[in-house]
Amino acid sequence: MSTNLEVATLAGGCFWCLEAVYLELKGVEKVVSGYSNGHVRNPSYQQVCAGNTGHAEVVQITYDPAVISFRDLLDIFFTIHDPTTLNRQGADVGTQYRSAIFYHTEEQRRIAEETIRELEAAGLWEDPIVTEVAALENYYPGEDYHQNYFARNPYQPYCQFVVAPKVGKARKKFFAKLRVSA
Repeated sequence: MSTNLEVATLAGGCFWCLEAVYLELKGVEKVVSGYSNGHVRNPSYQQVCAGNTGHAEVVQITYDPAVISFRDLLDIFFTIHDPTTLNRQGADVGTQYRSAIFYHTEEQRRIAEETIRELEAAGLWEDPIVTEVAALENYYPGEDYHQNYFARNPYQPYCQFVVAPKVGKARKKFFAKLRVSA
């Protein structure tokens, strides 16, 4: 393991979906579901779900850039959620489900903006990308029961019908980046 780890904070709807995908990747050391860029200190899940804290559900990813790059993390991010829906992912509606990249460094900001420009130019989606690119203002880890949620609750209906298809899509498209390639 490298001692030069970096951190990325991404919001793409429900944090359970993102966490389940990123936990499987080579070079990802840790993924913690939580809340970012709102105005309430140490919010609870119930407060965030009410939609008036300003926080987004996020994953904070600690990764080794010698193994997986920030751009790789973004390529996966833009594959596993819809970056064209404002404050919504599927049936999850509200600002807490917005698409956002909360950058930690100017380099991350530059890469995020460049990635969005390239994706827009490629015309992959009919609608424009609405992903917010903003400096990380704050981050609060989510409650313990949200951590590693998909692995602990694989038969929960939301996990079966929403999380599992995203995990499957990522496994298929990014097979070479998985921890265990069988």
